[in-house]
Amino acid sequence: MSDLQKQIQGSAITAMKAGEKERLAIIRLMTSSMKQIEVDERIELDDARVIAILDKMVKQRRESISQFKTAGRDDLIEQESFEIDIIQEFLPQALSE
Repeated sequence: MSDLQKQIQGSAITAMKAGEKERLAIIRLMTSSMKQIEVDERIELDDARVIAILDKMVKQRRESISQFKTAGRDDLIEQESFEIDIIQEFLPQALSE
C-alpha cells in the first residue's frame, strides 16, 4: 500500500470519527476506485498511479460540471465542486508560474 493510500485511509477514519458523512462517502469512492484497479490488474498501486487515478476523478467531475452548467443544475454543480475539493486535498499542489 502506498503512502498516499495510507493517508487516504487515515482521512476516512478521521471523517468517520467526526461524523462527516459527505466527506466519508467521497473518500470511500476514491478508495473503491483504487481497490478496483488493484483487483482488475492484480497489482499494488504506487503513489504515481494513485495520483493518476485521483486526477482522472477530478477530470470527470469537471466535465460533469460543464454539462450541469449547460443544463442549469446549480445543485449538482455545487456537489461536484465539493467532491473536487475533497479529492484535490490528496493531490500534490500544481506548480505556479
